[in-house]
Amino acid sequence: MPAQQDFIEQAAPFRAELIAHCYRMLGSVHDAEDLVQETYLRGLRGYEAFEERAALRTWLYRIATNACLRALQNRARRVLPAGLGAGSVDPEVDIDASKAGYQWLEPIPDMFTPEAAVTTKQSIRLAVVTALQELPARQRAVLILRDVVQFSAAEVAELLETTPAAVNSALQRARAHLAEVAPSDDDIAEPADRELVALVERYCAAFENSDMAALTALLQADVKLEMPPFAVWFTGRDAVTRFLAARAFTEPGTVLMIPTSANGQPAVADYRRDADGVMRAHAIHVLTPGENGITAITVFLEPALFAVFGMQETR
Repeated sequence: MPAQQDFIEQAAPFRAELIAHCYRMLGSVHDAEDLVQETYLRGLRGYEAFEERAALRTWLYRIATNACLRALQNRARRVLPAGLGAGSVDPEVDIDASKAGYQWLEPIPDMFTPEAAVTTKQSIRLAVVTALQELPARQRAVLILRDVVQFSAAEVAELLETTPAAVNSALQRARAHLAEVAPSDDDIAEPADRELVALVERYCAAFENSDMAALTALLQADVKLEMPPFAVWFTGRDAVTRFLAARAFTEPGTVLMIPTSANGQPAVADYRRDADGVMRAHAIHVLTPGENGITAITVFLEPALFAVFGMQETR
């Protein structure tokens, strides 16, 4: 049908930014993809009545945001281990006992976040997305729509069926809370691109060669290590390196590390050789670099994420 074909052609360019928007709202790339699919199905059904009363992009954001708000009504917020309690300095702790039934934040590959603006890139970082999940759902929507998507207060008010005054009030509260819990732009210090590439290469080589001295040299003294779905996390270079040496490092040649990117940060796909000699998807590492090395390592032990990153399950 002509109207359906027209909708598909007109709406297709917004898919990536809508996935990023739903991801910021939900903290899950899988849920974001599902809700964007729902958004396009709803848009397709309603397109003939749409009649371009508003910009198509704004209309799609309305559908997607309301779908997210409905999804969040009966859903626990997604978290990372550092948000649940103090970090451990004991690398001998029983991590298996901490494998609890939390809803964990997921990483999102950078192919879904193509925005070039600095503010939009910073808003997808793991620490910021984690902080966003602490906001009430409508405050979260207002903050993202105003500060990331850059809609006006009037546009957001119409989209959420409220008033500009209510939007501005919610925005003020959301900004104040985010300022307390999320890193500011001034706190985010990264090496230059060339140095960042070298850092990731050295990180990969350290794991592949089981070279703990090489890895240690890359870590800041206050580095933290998180590994969802385990709730326990480690803080401090000594605890992190001792744990990795005992539980993550293995014989040289049994690990393959492939650089990628997630949440506007360097990331690595970690493959491990199984008993049959096949390299299988193991985990996605998202690295947070600082001025003096890596400040955080978040290891998502979820092989299903490899498909989202366009990576094979085996190599």
